[in-house]
Amino acid sequence: MERNVIAKNTTINGEIISDGDFRIDGVLEGSLTTKGRVIVGSGGFVKGKVNALNADIEGKISGELNVDKTLTVKAIADISGNVIVGKLSVEPGATFNASCAMKVSSKVLKIENGKEQQEQQNKQKAIK
Repeated sequence: MERNVIAKNTTINGEIISDGDFRIDGVLEGSLTTKGRVIVGSGGFVKGKVNALNADIEGKISGELNVDKTLTVKAIADISGNVIVGKLSVEPGATFNASCAMKVSSKVLKIENGKEQQEQQNKQKAIK
């Protein structure tokens, strides 16, 4: 899979849509949607909205961050805004001032539904 880079001392304003991975060492003001991984380097800054499969953040994000699988927040990261993740890993020292929601995986739903069905069957047996 290809990797796109927004280099240091580069600023991009607008909307980016990609299937590949993205590394941001410069500034992105706008939105980024990718089916790959987003890496925001220590000097990177994103102001806007990011949608990605996975993300590793060392730099700064202000806005919305939607990560389908795993968000890794490094110790020097600074995140503010709204975050929606599948899984979250935050290293000690990171600044994480965001409202955060976790997506419920289909595996968990199946387990919960299975438990509910089992409980209902047990209740029916107890009634008989």
